[in-house]
Amino acid sequence: MSLTAGQLDAYLARIRVDRPVSPDLQSLSKLHRAHLMTFTWEALDAFMGWPSSVSPASAFAKMVEGRRGGWCYEMNGLFGAALDALGFRVTRLCGAVDRERLGNISIGNHLTLRVNLDRPYLAEVGVADAIVEPVPIAVGPFSQRGFNFSIMPAEDGWLRFNNHVHGIAHSFDFRADYSCEAAMAATHSWLMRDPGSPFTNALAVLRHTADGYVALQNDRLRTVTPGSVREHRITSADHLADTFETVFDLEIPRPERIWDKVQAIGRGKAA
Repeated sequence: MSLTAGQLDAYLARIRVDRPVSPDLQSLSKLHRAHLMTFTWEALDAFMGWPSSVSPASAFAKMVEGRRGGWCYEMNGLFGAALDALGFRVTRLCGAVDRERLGNISIGNHLTLRVNLDRPYLAEVGVADAIVEPVPIAVGPFSQRGFNFSIMPAEDGWLRFNNHVHGIAHSFDFRADYSCEAAMAATHSWLMRDPGSPFTNALAVLRHTADGYVALQNDRLRTVTPGSVREHRITSADHLADTFETVFDLEIPRPERIWDKVQAIGRGKAA
């Protein structure tokens, strides 16, 4: 899955990065960080029942031609398609968020990327609050920007990426040689539509900042750095619309409808 030449030019212009001279680690790291500093992670389509697709072409239309973000299938999907067009050796991997608790039913609920350079690297722009640059696929702890992570062995040959202590997704499992598009497509459909999906029942929007990230969960807005967590409440539809625009750089239609659903969820929890 790759972007066309015209799409690639538009993507690079959107993230404000010149075409790399060669597909090397320095270029991959620069692209990885720029993608995360440009695009917001958001699952509004699942929350609101709007159409969504696992296709990188759909993600391009939504995120590059429009002013929206995306979730793992779109964030990593678009990034992987751009890397492929730039000559990187990319493999889409079938991941499993929270597999340590949910078991194998979680397989396919995440898309992550392996990029082969001098060694295999994990390129991961779809977790929303984790790494900002690629890391070697190797067991052990590591840190970025003051946040601590690790990749550790899990059962049955899987590896487990452990997020930092404040991360919303605590972990995801992957195998460096395992890709299953059918599993990801099926789980995408479940996450989009099923009442049991965490994304149909909660508003989730996250964006990296220079020293951490901001995370909106329903009406709770957190600003997180390695040394602090600050929280604010969204108090109205206008406040939510302004937050989408100024904090997350999103152009969202009818934000008052989103606010109405957030309020309804709050009333349901209070009942």
